[in-house]
Amino acid sequence: MFLPFWDPTMVLLIPALILAAYAQAKVQSTYAKYSQIRSASGRTGREIAQAILSANGIPDVTVEPGQGYLSDHYDPIKKTIQLSPQNYQDSSIAAVSVAAHECGHAIQHAQGYAALQMRTAIFPLANIGSSLAWIFIIAGFIFANRLSIFGVGLLDIGIFLFTFAVLFQLITLPVEFDASKRAIVQLNRLGMVDSQEQQAAKKVLDAAALTYVAAAAAAVLQLVRLLLIRDRR
Repeated sequence: MFLPFWDPTMVLLIPALILAAYAQAKVQSTYAKYSQIRSASGRTGREIAQAILSANGIPDVTVEPGQGYLSDHYDPIKKTIQLSPQNYQDSSIAAVSVAAHECGHAIQHAQGYAALQMRTAIFPLANIGSSLAWIFIIAGFIFANRLSIFGVGLLDIGIFLFTFAVLFQLITLPVEFDASKRAIVQLNRLGMVDSQEQQAAKKVLDAAALTYVAAAAAAVLQLVRLLLIRDRR
């Protein structure tokens, strides 16, 4: 009996793996390039974030230094924007772009953006699903689905749990694209970038968005693969 890792349907994941490798290389090279170019405003990522939050009447979100390379994120539960050390203290175009993007999420939250609310709501299920799915899937293969819980096979339970992780990745796409769009709007509206810097900022954000596209593609193709394996059995 073959475990899913060794199944011939692995070929379905090749396009996603190629896209993921390209996306990672693209974001690394683009970020490295524009982290060396100082923005005309001279403001650090922290200052940019604080200015955007203030301009949009969002006083209850704090900007904090995070840990790790490109670990930037917005936490809607704690209402904090955490910027990686370099983006927090640097005034590069890359730092400005990333800080504005995270503010885009804070603005989404303040305005009740539906996709962000959905992503926040599904996160606990997606987290559990991604953690437990493969345990049930592998168990389903080992026991040839002879074991079940309340009449439902282990493989089916695993696929069901994995579906929540796929939904999370898909919902993430509009959330990230919209945050990047809001970031560019804010940088322009507040005069934080000139026309040339705007194009550079867009390149940084587009490269970052590609990683989310790759993650969603990998998740969808993995789900398709699992369904094909299940049907074959």
